[in-house]
Amino acid sequence: MSGKRYTDEFKIEAVRQITEGGYPVQEVAARLGVTTKSLYDWKAKFGKPSGEYQKEKATQDELKKLKADLKRVTQERDILKEATAFFAGESKKNTRS
Repeated sequence: MSGKRYTDEFKIEAVRQITEGGYPVQEVAARLGVTTKSLYDWKAKFGKPSGEYQKEKATQDELKKLKADLKRVTQERDILKEATAFFAGESKKNTRS
């Protein structure tokens, strides 16, 4: 196992050679220097109709963005809670004089 990472574009192109080009998996694997298992795995993931894959990718991207936004808003809320508690305490100190 070489542990080499390939881009999604590379994987999609490899799958396209199998699905659209009609080349055998073994031939494409040998030509690209990858294992047949990798190609079968890529085919399972990227071999969906391109529109379906694009929708899934867009959904994943949106989910990632929403999680980041949620994290940021949660941090902002926590800061505002701490500030409110701090200023409430300061306000009480100033009214006791």
